[in-house]
Amino acid sequence: MRTKITELLEIEYPIICGGMLHLCKPELAAAISNAGGLGNITACNYDSGEELREAIHECRKLTNKPFNVNITLLPSLRVPAERFDEYFTVCAEERVPAIEVGGKPATQYLPMLHAAGVKVFHKVGSVRHALNIERLGYDGIFAAGFEEGGHPLNDDVTTMVLTPRIVESVNIPVVTTGGIADGRGLAAALALGAEGVMMATRFIATTEAQPLVHENFIKEIVSHQECDTTIISKKGTQGRSLKNATTVKIHELEESNASREELYPYITGQKTKAAYVTGDVEDCTFLIGQSIGLINDIVSCQTLLDGMVSEAKDILLKQVARFAN
Repeated sequence: MRTKITELLEIEYPIICGGMLHLCKPELAAAISNAGGLGNITACNYDSGEELREAIHECRKLTNKPFNVNITLLPSLRVPAERFDEYFTVCAEERVPAIEVGGKPATQYLPMLHAAGVKVFHKVGSVRHALNIERLGYDGIFAAGFEEGGHPLNDDVTTMVLTPRIVESVNIPVVTTGGIADGRGLAAALALGAEGVMMATRFIATTEAQPLVHENFIKEIVSHQECDTTIISKKGTQGRSLKNATTVKIHELEESNASREELYPYITGQKTKAAYVTGDVEDCTFLIGQSIGLINDIVSCQTLLDGMVSEAKDILLKQVARFAN
């Protein structure tokens, strides 16, 4: 399955793993890349640029295939601004194949990254942001629909509408994300004009992710439906989380106009990091997408990607044959 994105990144399948705090580490990244997709190392898992460098080296021991580094430039009480400088510098020095940027544009780093041969993509949730990213000189766009886990833009535009709008508005490759978990989503994304898909939630329910997260969280993904997530922090950087006792408390605080300081103990990623070890699915925000409604099994990354591409090809070929007769 060749597209502009497989050619640009030199990967077999147009399937990319998005950033996930505490989960996207070398083991999972390498497994996805070895399966033909583009694995992800999330920089904010590491407390320094040198720790990120070690993770990149570890990933290269596990795969000789391309992989991606996520650097999300959102306000953080844990990650100081100078550490982002370290992350980008290390990525340029290590000549990583690609970077996924979230949040603010990484304009000041683009010349250094491009000089090192790094392909740089930015995740956006609107046409206006996509146009700006193209103008700044990025290599491609990740179009993130409202269905996604993590931090969807508060424009609240769905993948089905956002993807073709961005595709028709820019001239650089577009990868779609949000609500994608199987070959049907891949086929739909290609039909909408995207060059590939990005997933995150689906990769949690894989055998290679099992050592990284307590089994209770994987069971939550497999057992819940698309209506079991909710939006939190609507007045700040909103996020989509699995509904649980913590999101109920967050909503109560938000309705009472609680301050950021009052909310922080409930939304901090360190709370989630601890819960991934203890298995307490109620005592954290578990940022996952509406695609949980499409996930009902735990498979290897290889089985997942092979199956997605086979299913997408069958769907597209059957539709061509259907209308050709």
